[in-house]
Amino acid sequence: MSKLYLVGIGPGSSDYLTKAAIECANSVDVLVGSQRALDLFPGFAGETLVLRARNMDEMMKKSISLVDEGRNVAILSTGDPGFSGVLKPILKLQEDLDLEVIPGISSLQLAAARLQLPWDEINLLTLHGKGNSQVILDYVDNGKPTMVLPDFRVEKLAQFLIDEGTNPERKVSVCERLSYPDERIVTGNLREIAYMEFSYLCVMVVY
Repeated sequence: MSKLYLVGIGPGSSDYLTKAAIECANSVDVLVGSQRALDLFPGFAGETLVLRARNMDEMMKKSISLVDEGRNVAILSTGDPGFSGVLKPILKLQEDLDLEVIPGISSLQLAAARLQLPWDEINLLTLHGKGNSQVILDYVDNGKPTMVLPDFRVEKLAQFLIDEGTNPERKVSVCERLSYPDERIVTGNLREIAYMEFSYLCVMVVY
């Protein structure tokens, strides 16, 4: 019987691919994922579909239809499928699907490890698709560090927090391109971060 797999592929480097993820991805008929996700499986011999921000909904529906046609499909999800990943949109599309989730190592976990933060004692928040939302203001002053996946630009989020009344001297860490050779971790204050430039692959911690 055909099945849809949601496969967590970790923060980006093949070093953080689990054995379960590798075995699953190499066993299916079709791999669906961003180009950087597909690049982690250069030896895959089946069909591949490239997932982009603009065709996300189309590719989710296509993946389900391929399963209905009798093919095994794996959607590659950066980090873990259950946190700001593909699990939520897939469940919204079809709940009675034969589905299996292969968990992955999230960039949040790696950021916590790099910063030596016990991550059961911090706020975890994603702003993906939400812009610089007011929701973060409900967390940053509750006495715990807040780890956030910004919607896009870290420096814009830092400025947003300042504009909304957060102390510009508030300590912040930005973990950029975690697991890649050019990984960078910067610790400073909100004012400093607001004047720096980062790629979109970042995790931000407000202490």
